[in-house]
Amino acid sequence: MTIPVKQIKLRRIKMMLNDPFTTSFGTMQEKEFFITEVLDNDGNHGFGESVAFTSPWYSEETVETNHHIMKDFLIQRLRKNILHHPDDVLEVFKPIKRNNMAKSALEGAIWDLYAKQNQIPLAEALGGTKKEIDVGISIGIQPSVNDLLQTIDHYVKEGYKRIKIKIKPGWDYDVLKEVRKHFPETPIMADANSAYTLKDIDQLKKLDELDLMMIEQPLAHNDIVDHAKLQATLGTPICLDESIHSLEDVRKAIELKSCSIINIKIGRVGGLSEAKRIQDLCQKHDIDVWCGGMLEAGVGRAHNIALTTLPQFVLPGDTAGSSRYWKKDIIKPEVTVHDGMIAVPDKPGIGYEIDDEALDAFTVKEEIFNL
Repeated sequence: MTIPVKQIKLRRIKMMLNDPFTTSFGTMQEKEFFITEVLDNDGNHGFGESVAFTSPWYSEETVETNHHIMKDFLIQRLRKNILHHPDDVLEVFKPIKRNNMAKSALEGAIWDLYAKQNQIPLAEALGGTKKEIDVGISIGIQPSVNDLLQTIDHYVKEGYKRIKIKIKPGWDYDVLKEVRKHFPETPIMADANSAYTLKDIDQLKKLDELDLMMIEQPLAHNDIVDHAKLQATLGTPICLDESIHSLEDVRKAIELKSCSIINIKIGRVGGLSEAKRIQDLCQKHDIDVWCGGMLEAGVGRAHNIALTTLPQFVLPGDTAGSSRYWKKDIIKPEVTVHDGMIAVPDKPGIGYEIDDEALDAFTVKEEIFNL
């Protein structure tokens, strides 16, 4: 059996976030990305979403590089190769170095198409079994501590299972101490987005007082060695994010004891197939994993939900409801959270319909490639 793909569409989308989102890198208000669509001869449509930003502040990839790599290299390779299973895409794209977010945008659409061709939910196609998933919320750096406390209070009352707080030098220990004072029982983690070095070790060690779930990516975006040194001195678990791009990165991080938790982002690791392999290895070594977010719209959010149904995703992820980020999403129904849980859709593929009217309204350019 093959996966027949006759056409690929790339839609360039622009959507405004409900509120500015600030990290140690900077502030974002508008999200620009691609919705990928693959079509077969029977009228099935599979959808994926790119997650790179317009600037290379999270990784070296951008919206522009995603477009270049998809159009000039990856789609060409799909033209020349026959797919029998979505896992084959990993091998087909292997000669193209890095560019994982571009690869993931197309691979995700093929996974959705495959699940629809087989009339099964994407979660089932991946091997997931959960019917609902725990979710947390990610809160950007706020104008003041009081603003942060009010924001946390709002989401705690909504039932989110975990609060992630962005930190940076000058906005860390004192802020988190105040948060812990007001929310003594709430599961809290800190995300540094690579804002520190080993010179800051004394400041980071102070965070051990606050009973945090984890500190995410405190050191350099490409480091696993210094993280191992830091983890050996901390009682708080370190979670790696930006340092993890592949199964091989995870193997080395585990061997060096660089962390005890891994954040798996589908785009960062190059797609669902690699994400599955990473969760399998983490399960073997008893490393907890969770699904990170990249401010996705509905299609990317649906892929995150499906991935989180795999067994080693034991910690709440960043897959909040659509309304957390968008006044109107591009899927229907939109993703909703009830008491900190998202029900996993049981319809074929990603389980959500595309809101064609909204998608058209947000589209700034469309390109069609016949295979």
